[in-house]
Amino acid sequence: MTLVSVQDCRRAAQVALEGAGVDVEAAQLQTDLLLDAELRGVPSHGFLRLQRIIERIGNGVADARTRGSHHWRSDSFLSVDGQQGLGPVVAQHAAEVAGARARQTGIAVAAISHNNHIGMLAWYAEAIAEAGLVAIILTTSEALVHPFGGSVAQLGTNPIAIGVPTEAGPFVIDLATSLVSMGEIHDHEHRGAKLPEGWALDAEGQPTTDPNAAKYGAIAPFGAAKGYALGLGFELLVTALTGAALGRHVTGTLDAERLSNKGDVFILIDPLSGQGAALSAYLETVRKTRPMPGFDAVIIPGERGRARKATRLSAGIELADNVWATMQKLRDAALAEKEAP
Repeated sequence: MTLVSVQDCRRAAQVALEGAGVDVEAAQLQTDLLLDAELRGVPSHGFLRLQRIIERIGNGVADARTRGSHHWRSDSFLSVDGQQGLGPVVAQHAAEVAGARARQTGIAVAAISHNNHIGMLAWYAEAIAEAGLVAIILTTSEALVHPFGGSVAQLGTNPIAIGVPTEAGPFVIDLATSLVSMGEIHDHEHRGAKLPEGWALDAEGQPTTDPNAAKYGAIAPFGAAKGYALGLGFELLVTALTGAALGRHVTGTLDAERLSNKGDVFILIDPLSGQGAALSAYLETVRKTRPMPGFDAVIIPGERGRARKATRLSAGIELADNVWATMQKLRDAALAEKEAP
């Protein structure tokens, strides 16, 4: 592992993206998302994805310029063709447009198709909640998760994020319906670490702790049958609203060659309830619950990540050696191209 300053991380990613043809504003947005994941201790959605993003642009399966095409199917339902744009650029623009409509109608849905990987959902949910709106965000992925009782991947990791504004700041949850994300499998591989038992199966449907074998197998659903049911429900819901591909037909979030055909859904609601103080008080009551033996305290979801972020902003970020080496290589290649006659 290599300790790298936030400034150096940001500059390397920003320069590399601009060198790939991404405009300054979009490169900042994409960099901010990757950086925030690292700061909060979610390296699976951090800088290890930078090289693939740039390769996808170079291979013509990601458009570095578009923000997507919008069509209002009704007063509160926005259909977005992402036009294979960068995931956060398309998604952030759609969320801003839908958020403005939600303030008029009370609720708005943005259903996004043909968009690249949008990254850590909590990043959007927190920003939306900070703006005073409730957010429910869903997305799908390649088939990476085996059904409960099955031995072959058939479902996406299909995460959900929820953001709720409170007087004390946004309450945010972000979790996959799989036991872990495929990005976490890749992160273990980059760090040369074995997987915990029970996380994954290999290509033959046998349990494995080898992250390389797990990449070609299947991840377990969280909570056994319950996580499987939620993942399947979210896959059907997102596809019903976006027209995205299903299951093993989904492509484009883990490779650098194929177009992305998964779906993203943003549901934005103006709460208009004036309950911010009550929500904050309730969270404080939960936080003060007497802890069980073996626990120091009860924490609210998201607090651990915010604490990590506060520390890493000043102390720097520990990156896997090969991730930082790749970032420097991409940065230096972009600088050399810029300086070439």
